[in-house]
Amino acid sequence: MSTFIPLADVRREQFDWGVIGWRLVPAQGAKQLVVMDVELQPGGGHDFHRHPGQEEIIIVKEGAITQFVGEESGTLTAGDSVFVPEGVVHASFNDAEATAYLQVVISPSLGGETGYGLEDVADQEPWASLRTRGSD
Repeated sequence: MSTFIPLADVRREQFDWGVIGWRLVPAQGAKQLVVMDVELQPGGGHDFHRHPGQEEIIIVKEGAITQFVGEESGTLTAGDSVFVPEGVVHASFNDAEATAYLQVVISPSLGGETGYGLEDVADQEPWASLRTRGSD
């Protein structure tokens, strides 16, 4: 079975850290993949979290982000990507002056509406103070 997904059919959801366009979710027949279009506004970011039981690849389509994987960080620009192994804490921040556009693929799908599992750890150490330590 194949499903064509016109951009107009991608459901967009606003979060305090940015926008997700749910491009491929279980409702469209996906059993193993979750695919998202992500927008990070300047100064925005998806704070420290992990996906228990799921792997992730983040691809920067446009703009630049500061990406953390564990306690390591680096700058990713258009065309760069990062692989996040299952359960590893990570975060993406847009410290630039332009919106960053990302393509995110998570696997396997966990079913349900989005197929996406998330555990927020931003208020736990060392994550709660990691960005501040890096800027000292």
